[in-house]
Amino acid sequence: MTAIAQKTPVRRGPLVVAGGAVAAIVLSTLVNAVIAVVAHAAGAPDGFQPLKPGSYIFLTTVGVLAGTAGWAVVRKLSDDPAAVIRWLAPVVVAVSFIPDFFLFGDGGATGVAALLVMHVCVAVIAVTAYRKVMPLT
Repeated sequence: MTAIAQKTPVRRGPLVVAGGAVAAIVLSTLVNAVIAVVAHAAGAPDGFQPLKPGSYIFLTTVGVLAGTAGWAVVRKLSDDPAAVIRWLAPVVVAVSFIPDFFLFGDGGATGVAALLVMHVCVAVIAVTAYRKVMPLT
């Protein structure tokens, strides 16, 4: 007789999930600050609004919180959430690039490239946090 291991979803409390989201926001913001400093040193215009702390902190927070909600919805409603996340996360990041491409006139190639790198870094940090606090079955 063999034992069949059943996968049961791991449920974390709301404080653990909130802590993971806050950690992702804080770490993402710190990484984005470094990217902004490097971008300015590399020639991005000083007046480029998306590379100012107020802009990237707010948008990072909105993005991580939206990702947290999306992750939770996929986790709850999908029969195979890991498969859905495997294609959904890269698609969401790619779609998030679209508005940045309209900013070449204001930020130049350096500013826009910095924004694209920011999107990828936030996604990697957030997905790592989500996997820890809201594991997929």
